[in-house]
Amino acid sequence: MPKAFSLFACQNCGAQSPKWIGRCPECSQWNTYIEEAAAKEVKPTRTKISSATDNSPKSLPEISSDASDHVPVGIAELDRVLGGGLVPGSVTLIGGDPGIGKSTIVLQALGSFANAPTNERTNALYISGEESASQIKMRADRLKVNHEKIYILTENCLEILLEEIKKLKPSVVIVDSIQTVYSNNITSAPGTVSQVRESAGQLLYLSKATGFSTILVGHVTKDGSIAGPKVLEHMVDTVLYFEGERGHPFRLLRAVKNRFGSTNEIGVFEMTGKGLKEVPNPSSLFLAERPEGTAGSVVVASLEGSRPVLVEIQALVSSSGLAMPRRTAIGIDQGRVALLIAVLEKVVGMSLSNQDIFLNVAGGLKVNEPAVDLGIISAITSSFKNKPVDPHTLLLGEVGLTGEVRAVSGMEIRLAEASKMGFKHAIIPRTNTKTKVPKGMEVIGISTVSGCLDLL
Repeated sequence: MPKAFSLFACQNCGAQSPKWIGRCPECSQWNTYIEEAAAKEVKPTRTKISSATDNSPKSLPEISSDASDHVPVGIAELDRVLGGGLVPGSVTLIGGDPGIGKSTIVLQALGSFANAPTNERTNALYISGEESASQIKMRADRLKVNHEKIYILTENCLEILLEEIKKLKPSVVIVDSIQTVYSNNITSAPGTVSQVRESAGQLLYLSKATGFSTILVGHVTKDGSIAGPKVLEHMVDTVLYFEGERGHPFRLLRAVKNRFGSTNEIGVFEMTGKGLKEVPNPSSLFLAERPEGTAGSVVVASLEGSRPVLVEIQALVSSSGLAMPRRTAIGIDQGRVALLIAVLEKVVGMSLSNQDIFLNVAGGLKVNEPAVDLGIISAITSSFKNKPVDPHTLLLGEVGLTGEVRAVSGMEIRLAEASKMGFKHAIIPRTNTKTKVPKGMEVIGISTVSGCLDLL
């Protein structure tokens, strides 16, 4: 009989080696190689995707461009991130930290989808490899999800799952989680690279062949990326990340890949005792507990896709007794903060070399666009001089290395959101002053950082 042998596979990128390696030569990650039994040679049994059509090469004009319509889930924030809803035959991957609410949102989405008037005759299947049926029922009762067309299956074996899906013929299938599914054709343990890749591949082919939408729930590693090989994210159509801080009640759903829509949209939810609640106006949530008349607090308008979100940037500048003062930023890029501090020292003439500087985006939101540069500089200056900024003033603008203030995009919708939230003044780049200004709002254009600080 042939001698059994094993291979070592990287759990981050899927690279293989005949012996254990401390550092992966492909992805440069440390201690990611795990021993796996070599897969047996089996004939592939995947379903033919286009059995009714000819798979021979065709010229581009001969191919029809029938676009698949999005089917709304019924949760507006989720539909926004998906680009309008689920597409028949699509595969969506949702990742997030443990306890962030992945199982909650997919179960709520299933209930909302089943209760939609246009989806009354369709079945939905929830496959769980981590919880029992009674546990899922308890969560469903808490979320008030109860529909006769929603079926629960607690199973880990891939071959059994595929047979049940073929029997039930659902329109939506949820697999929670993909790391717990295993195939009998592969001898390695569930959650390894080969098992995750094979399980996701079989579900992908069946989904494309029969036209049902699939949602895969994935675990994340300690660095925040979805566990398993990176090829898993390349196989699926949409990749969503569920973000949020444990100390804050709200959650952000962000798309990092979407073949059927934009990747710039975000969905905002609030975690309550009865599940996730949609937040149609995130600005009111982030500014709800904002103190007025306090030095170091300013408000900026960040553009997340097509949605403007007003957030508060807080700065604390205090004398440091350390040889190297601390520079801490939460929710803002650390390199960007160092650049703006250098501009304040070189161009404005502020002495910050002996000051500890702490920056925070209130509410836990991460802001990465350069349009908030002017707000960061104003918050640092306000805290350093202990002079508060007018609480009804909005600051917008990108700051260059020479201290100039550059124009930003989407100014009209940013100002409209600020006006709706009660802001009376806005300091913006001078080149943006030609934009349409909401009634009752005063807009002041500036061209340099020094001009803005003098005005404040």
